Amino acid sequence: MRTTFVRTLARLAEKDPNLILLTGDLGFTVFEDFRARFPNQLLNVGIAEQNMIGVAAGLALSGKRVFVYSIVPFVTFRCLEQIRNDLCHQHLPVCIVGVGGGYSYGHLGATHHALEDLGVMRTMPNMTVVSPGDPWEVEQAVLALGTLNGPGYLRLGKNKEPLLHQPATISEFVLGKSIVMRGGDDVTILATGTMLETALLAAALLESKKIQSTVISVHTLKPIDRQGILAAADNKKLLITIEEHGPFGGLADAISRIIAEEGLPVQFLPITAPESIDVVTGSHSHFRSVAGLTAEKISARILERLKK
Repeated sequence: MRTTFVRTLARLAEKDPNLILLTGDLGFTVFEDFRARFPNQLLNVGIAEQNMIGVAAGLALSGKRVFVYSIVPFVTFRCLEQIRNDLCHQHLPVCIVGVGGGYSYGHLGATHHALEDLGVMRTMPNMTVVSPGDPWEVEQAVLALGTLNGPGYLRLGKNKEPLLHQPATISEFVLGKSIVMRGGDDVTILATGTMLETALLAAALLESKKIQSTVISVHTLKPIDRQGILAAADNKKLLITIEEHGPFGGLADAISRIIAEEGLPVQFLPITAPESIDVVTGSHSHFRSVAGLTAEKISARILERLKK
């Protein structure tokens, strides 16, 4: 995802000399080619994320389109006041790019984990929140956010995420509109971000148990695809959300609000990371397993729920 982001941003920078990339002392081995090609369009502001948002706001007010890049907790929580006041309330064209969603930086511990960012950023006024599921969605999201007239948040994994959209089945990418990855008559699984691969694997396991699943990529959490969710819930035994995010403020909360507001007669199973876990450090896959975010554990929870 990270490589796709930089490559796609370079395409935009080539066409638009007013596009500026800011980094908070991050991106070594990532931005070298971008820096060589566009030396006047990349600025490292150092480990000063709050100042970076202020610089981004000033550049945007001067007619620039700005992308700011850092690890998720540092580019969101550390400078939330500046994001709210400098970017959101002024409706500035600045895209905040957070790398390492969920447990991506597993070995670095809780300070580097990102389990609250989607909820926090969804509450920000005028903010568009995007959590792509694979490199193709990253590419399309960057292109879309590159024309957005307002602030955006792009949540990335780390790198080497697999391509899940196949050329023969790729549909149009539109901010605020989800994408159906596969169809099935029994249950609907709504996934966001890098949990999309796990959702597809869980659907394959369910199919071996004679359960047919629709899998939908909800790449945009704000604005949420209300009509797509209504269609996804129609005549299904169970609606499931999967996200590498805590239980509050993310995809599950967005979907449950639609269910409540529309009075949908559907069972709902939110599958999230726990609020916290008693693990100090470990790999990305280890944290996912402990959190119950593997295809095997997810499919088992769905089967158990269907028995009730």
